[in-house]
Amino acid sequence: MALSFCGNDRGSNAYSVDKGVLDNGCFVDALNLVPHVFLLFITFPILFIGWGSQSSKVQIHHNTWLHFPGHNLRWILIFTLLFVHVCEIAEGIVSNTQMESNHLHLFMPALMGFIAATTSVVYYHNIETANFPKLLLALFIYWILAFITKMIKLWKFAEVSLGVQHLRFCITALLVVLYGLLMAVEINVIRVRKYVFFANPQRVKPPEDLQDLGVRFLQPFVNLLSKATYWWMNPLIIGAHKRPIELKKIGKLPIAMRALTNYMRLKDSYEEQRQKTEDPDKSPSIWKSMYRAFGGSILLSSTFRYMADLLGFAGPLCISGIRYGKTGKWRNKGNYTTNVMEIYHSPLLQNTSVLAVLLFLALVLQRTFLQASYYVTIETGINLRGALLAMIYNKILRLSTSNMSMGEMTLGQINNLVAIETNQLMWFLFLCPNLWAMPVQIIMGVILLYYLLGNSALIGAGIILLLAPVQYLIATKLADTQKSTLDYSTDRLKKTTEILKGIKLLKLYAWDNIFCDRVEETREKELTSLKTFALYTSMSIFMNAAIPIAAVLATFVTHAYVEEVRLSPAKAFASLALFHILVTPLFLLSTVVRFAVKALVSVQKLSEFLQSDEIGDDSWRNTEMSMSLEVGKKYKYHGDVSTKAIKRKGRYRMDNYEQPMRRQLRPTETEDVAVQVNDGFFTWGSNLSTLSDINIRIPTGQLTMIVGQVGCGKSSLLLAMLGEMQTISGKVYWSNGPSVALVKNRYSVAYAAQKSWLLNATVEENITFGSPFNKQRYKAVIDACSLQPDIDLLPFGDQTEIGERGINLSGGQRQRICVARALYQNTNIVFLDDPFSALDIHLSDHLMQEGILKFLQDDKRTVVLVTHKLQYLIHADWIIAMKDGSVLREGTLKDIQTHDVKLYEHWKTLMNRQDQELEKTEMESQTTLERKTLRRAFYSREAKNQIDDEDEEEEVEEDDDDNMSTTTSRRSKIPWKMCCRYLSSGGFLMVFLMVSSKLAKHSVMVAIDYWLAAWTSSNPHNQSLNDDTQIAEVTMFIILCGAAIALCLITSLTVEFLGVAAATNLHHNLLNKIIHAPIRFFDVTPLGQILNRFSADTNIIDQHIPPTLESLTRSTLLCLSAIGVIAFVTPAFLIALVPLAVAFYFIQKYFRVASKDLQDLDDSTQLPLLCHFSETAEGLTTIRAFRHEARFKQRMLELTDTNNTAYLFLSAANRWLEVRTDYLGAVIVLTAAVTAIWTSSQSGLVGLGLTYALTVTNYLNWVVRNLADLEVQMAAVKKVNSFLSTESENYEGSMDVSQVPEDWPQHGEIKIQDLCVRYDTMLKPVLKHVNAHINPGQKVGICGRTGSGKSSLSLAFFNMVDVFEGKIVIDGIDICKLPPQTLRSRLSIILQDPVLFSGSIRLNLDPECTCTDDRLWEALEIAQLKNVVKALPGGLDAVVTEGGENFSVGQRQLFCLARAFVRKSSILIMDEATASIDMATENILQKVVMTAFADRTVVTIAHLVSSILEAEQVLVFASGTLVESDSAPNLLAQEDSLFSILVRTHK
Repeated sequence: MALSFCGNDRGSNAYSVDKGVLDNGCFVDALNLVPHVFLLFITFPILFIGWGSQSSKVQIHHNTWLHFPGHNLRWILIFTLLFVHVCEIAEGIVSNTQMESNHLHLFMPALMGFIAATTSVVYYHNIETANFPKLLLALFIYWILAFITKMIKLWKFAEVSLGVQHLRFCITALLVVLYGLLMAVEINVIRVRKYVFFANPQRVKPPEDLQDLGVRFLQPFVNLLSKATYWWMNPLIIGAHKRPIELKKIGKLPIAMRALTNYMRLKDSYEEQRQKTEDPDKSPSIWKSMYRAFGGSILLSSTFRYMADLLGFAGPLCISGIRYGKTGKWRNKGNYTTNVMEIYHSPLLQNTSVLAVLLFLALVLQRTFLQASYYVTIETGINLRGALLAMIYNKILRLSTSNMSMGEMTLGQINNLVAIETNQLMWFLFLCPNLWAMPVQIIMGVILLYYLLGNSALIGAGIILLLAPVQYLIATKLADTQKSTLDYSTDRLKKTTEILKGIKLLKLYAWDNIFCDRVEETREKELTSLKTFALYTSMSIFMNAAIPIAAVLATFVTHAYVEEVRLSPAKAFASLALFHILVTPLFLLSTVVRFAVKALVSVQKLSEFLQSDEIGDDSWRNTEMSMSLEVGKKYKYHGDVSTKAIKRKGRYRMDNYEQPMRRQLRPTETEDVAVQVNDGFFTWGSNLSTLSDINIRIPTGQLTMIVGQVGCGKSSLLLAMLGEMQTISGKVYWSNGPSVALVKNRYSVAYAAQKSWLLNATVEENITFGSPFNKQRYKAVIDACSLQPDIDLLPFGDQTEIGERGINLSGGQRQRICVARALYQNTNIVFLDDPFSALDIHLSDHLMQEGILKFLQDDKRTVVLVTHKLQYLIHADWIIAMKDGSVLREGTLKDIQTHDVKLYEHWKTLMNRQDQELEKTEMESQTTLERKTLRRAFYSREAKNQIDDEDEEEEVEEDDDDNMSTTTSRRSKIPWKMCCRYLSSGGFLMVFLMVSSKLAKHSVMVAIDYWLAAWTSSNPHNQSLNDDTQIAEVTMFIILCGAAIALCLITSLTVEFLGVAAATNLHHNLLNKIIHAPIRFFDVTPLGQILNRFSADTNIIDQHIPPTLESLTRSTLLCLSAIGVIAFVTPAFLIALVPLAVAFYFIQKYFRVASKDLQDLDDSTQLPLLCHFSETAEGLTTIRAFRHEARFKQRMLELTDTNNTAYLFLSAANRWLEVRTDYLGAVIVLTAAVTAIWTSSQSGLVGLGLTYALTVTNYLNWVVRNLADLEVQMAAVKKVNSFLSTESENYEGSMDVSQVPEDWPQHGEIKIQDLCVRYDTMLKPVLKHVNAHINPGQKVGICGRTGSGKSSLSLAFFNMVDVFEGKIVIDGIDICKLPPQTLRSRLSIILQDPVLFSGSIRLNLDPECTCTDDRLWEALEIAQLKNVVKALPGGLDAVVTEGGENFSVGQRQLFCLARAFVRKSSILIMDEATASIDMATENILQKVVMTAFADRTVVTIAHLVSSILEAEQVLVFASGTLVESDSAPNLLAQEDSLFSILVRTHK
């Protein structure tokens, strides 16, 4: 056939124009070419020449991405235009096949139109990016020309009476409309931007977000194509391969998505609701507020969802069409007008190639809409969460204190609101569109099935619907089981934490196995719960897999026996695809309903919280309202105050105390008062007043002290002044302050609460607390609070993170930091609530002198000090004495001395008692102890850090060799080794079962479909059903389906139980490894790190890996079987598969790396946010006293936005992946369809191939996402595995237990011969060549300076350290030869820190349950605890809370003594046992040791030399060697002995 534009059919006069030029159809088509050619001629030079020089134009920074008006409409119109052009081309080609010769004019103009439309959009995009609107004129002219030429064509068609029933007429009419609309868009741009025909073109600025270079989330600003395909994410995701994504890289959120913007939206609609409701008690509906604020986005998302769902049905229909096309040919209906063949609609839709292209387009569109719908809901969900968090936070800042302290709102509840309820609502929003999309999907599906299969379809649909409630039931059961599992794991964690905290004691007493069993017991319960969980999960998975098989089985078998007509392959496979479509919404329905129920509960909790009591409106301290203060008496400032001069004497004596000449006037009405309370009655919520009849004044610029017994309302008085208590009656007045002090932000009060409260921040940030940093002032404050020595101990000085997540400081250190914060703030008034409670006397004195008297008073600041230390009263300018919630006395000390002699005398006796205590405790202060513990913590941590650093350095060196390639390969590698480790933990039998059952299941599934294809296409003629072959076929089909259902059950069970087996083994091994690790391991490994393995990592292994693994294997096998089937049906498909596989490989490789980074960012930004909420709730009074609410709100908004940014990027990355894998899937379907059409394969199998190709699109992205998830989750296995390689202690001795006498050691004689000890083979020895002999029953003291090796010796007795030379012989046996358990079970020790475990008192004294009750009571009596324990409910079985918190420190130490006594050992070692207790308890201890242990050998390691002055033998150590050994009196007699030096310096 010759090619010619108008064709050269015989007898045609294609080129004649006798009837007029325009009446020749070919000429009209040629005319239609003109505009397209014109556009290409104009735009190509501009695109290539103009932009060639500025090729970087497209990558310039996004602040020039400024959209012209009608931007989105233009894109939509052009996409529609392209689609219509495709139809036009298809129609032209199909018509052309009916002609004698080729008529190019039938499809040539359409093809050129397609190219021109594509060019126009590229051209437009470039102009827009460069912001150069004048060049748009070319497009304007093009639209006009195209519109005119198409109009001519349409008019000619109408003339020859072609109508709507002709396809070509419809296409032309559509094109006219589209060109017209595009012309209108262009005119609109001219109208708005005035770039031509107007004198002054309009200047436009890009939106605010785009001027801010920090905004990197560009989804709202890019063009439609980039929006739909997430093209703008490419640089980020591909860049992640080279270097990890950091917070800097993801930048800030656009303004519209920030928490503040959304909070304002939600708050406005919430307040609107509140105003509408007449009833003040009725809370505004949160649902309505959410709908008002975010309803629009949800509607948009639902629209996208509906379009996607409707397009989803195109798949099955096209399959059915292509199948028909393969079997029968269509008849030609055409007519010749204007020398052109016209076709109607149906022949085109019966052309298989056209259907294949339509199927491809439908898939692409469906997937694009679906992802758009997901994206919009996720964005809305994130916006809602931001808004809710801001709402909750604002409420927290206004919560009344009584609410927090009276337990109506616990911290736990607030944390749940933040961490759980907001997320529940966010997830509900994500799934929300499903609620109304699903019913539509189900109804449509059933209708189509009915249309294809008749009544038998209803049976299949009925089965699906009947089983849906079962699924819902399983889903609710799952949720319940998860809850109980959580309870057990919390319990297990509590026990594990206790073990790890008391590990030293457990090892020394050889109780590690007993406590290990306690954890294993709880773990057993947890595992039972986990097994139930696994069972329900596998049931749920089984239902999903089995329901479609059951439905298909029922439907097809019924159809075979009921219907007259034989089932055709086309119908069979179309209905198969429909069943698959139906199952998804039904499976999701149960999830969505469950989330909807949870969301209802969450909203209920939220609205209760938002309605709870708030703190009173305190206008009296509000900066904006400073003028509208109560018109009460305000005390003005009179004259200057004579400066204060106190003689600061050494010790405080009150006898001949003279009031320093400071003021003649007592504070009266005329004088200056900072705070005044008149007739105040205050309460903590119940209507009983806590403080009654309060009338006090706080004089300005002076030191006021508030004293009184414990619980008399001193702290409450401070809080009442700060407005934290509810006022029943009375007023609190705050003066505006003297005119001098205007510089200071006078409405803020520096307040140090009794319970110290720290931020999760550096030491410096905790002290400056948002004030500008002033070096001199900061230094002064640190010196006043004597924090410098503590700061020097911290690893990074004052830049060390402290607080909940940072370093744990002791009580005294925390309190001093809080006081430092109050001192540093530049406020007029300072409230200190008992700042000395956790400090020892030296520090208290220093703080009083340097901090309060010097630093604050020199600044003329008003100080209110609550204290129990009466010796400081002589410094007070004004004293308020309190008793039982009211003021007992108010005045100067002189006043009280003269007017209330009784009270004054009472104080004096109290002070003398305090003085005596001082003399006792001055030996070694608590602070040095605190610093010692801190130093120990860091010494061990530093050692660990050094090891870590070395590892890191090695890694870095490796990286440098071949920097880019190795990091890249390392980051994109899948941790196969860990997967193997995990599977092997599950046991090889389970792995084998899982693999074989999975393979069998998928083979059977393919067999079913293959059988269906063979059965339906075996006999195309509609024969009757009586013959045997039919029955055999049906029977075989039933057998296969039954097998498949059985295999579904087996596979789902094996995967889940493989997970349970792996979790059981990994946890068991981890626990045993860690409990049996040498003590050194616990010194160098931070507790948090070990606990993480037991909490987060174990949780991942328990609950997250099995479903991921299941999903991954299922989707991978589905994709593989689909590709196998397609290749089997049409081998030509394999050629197309190669480029697709390459594309898929790169997509998953890039995505996995980026996804992991973004996942980490999301996790790491979530923790600070949650911590910020909890620390705010804890420190409410402090924040409000300081008036720092605004700063904390700002911080919360920043943290929320950071977390939301990470989450948004993560979900955008998921969309990026899904769009790409979906398009790949669509290409697979297209190639499968095209190869099937072109290679004439068996018709039944074509349907099979296409049905499988359609499933690939659904599962490809799951393969990648599950891979990425598994990779993140395998990190948990890796961490657990790293601990499994730690070496255990050697539990085998060289002696057999039977060789050790039952009552060994009988006498308690200890010989130390040439002993050398080190902690680790890598470290230096801590004891060198020690020789000593201790006689039976001797009382021995061991002393030496810190770090001299005293404690190491005590560990050596228990074989806890590495004795590498020499030996210790106890009663004739070398202890190194004994099994450690035997040795440790025969000796007793009392440690410096008392350790109690939660449980009963009996468990703490005798966990082995070997002693009688009498023996336990005897031990308690000796330890002076009998009466205490008797008073408790349950006696010996009374409850001990976690860490023994329900006993005082002294009592805990006495329990430890009783514990040592219960074990009747002839050797007792006391390791600095009196360091952490008060004098009274210490005396009891010493007495007991002398009497109860009179006949036993007692070795005391002393930090106070005074405690061993009576010892029969003293061993003095210096830097690891024994320097002196003799009785105490002898050593004291030698003036220059180290012992006497120690005694002198310590006194």
